[in-house]
Amino acid sequence: MKYSMCMATIGVVGASIASFFGGWDAALKTLIIFMAADYICGLAVAGIFHASKHSTGGRLESREGMKGLFRKAGALLCVLIAAQLDLILGSDFTRDAVVIAFICNEALSILENLGLMGVPVPQRLKDAVDALKNGKED
Repeated sequence: MKYSMCMATIGVVGASIASFFGGWDAALKTLIIFMAADYICGLAVAGIFHASKHSTGGRLESREGMKGLFRKAGALLCVLIAAQLDLILGSDFTRDAVVIAFICNEALSILENLGLMGVPVPQRLKDAVDALKNGKED
């Protein structure tokens, strides 16, 4: 009985949180997956490959890891704000645009981390990452 009550409570809390973010759809799920993948890749780059651009000597530092988590929390806060604005405006555009922008940002970071790990990233993707970082258009 206690187990089912606990699961029901977790379900209600989870559904409430998802509703604040505009619902648990493919876009939000993709963003969460990309955020987790980027964080894991960042840990691998720093902890295993010692090639992080965010820490001294490229090594794993708890302060830098915490900064990364807070950045991701900030991104989710932006999604939350956009979802609430959409409720007022009666649209889905703002939240979707914000989620897509953060998905793109996470994808670029994942590609950069994979490159630092020595994974062969196609030159075209590297060029696209460099162009986006430098604000240039190809």
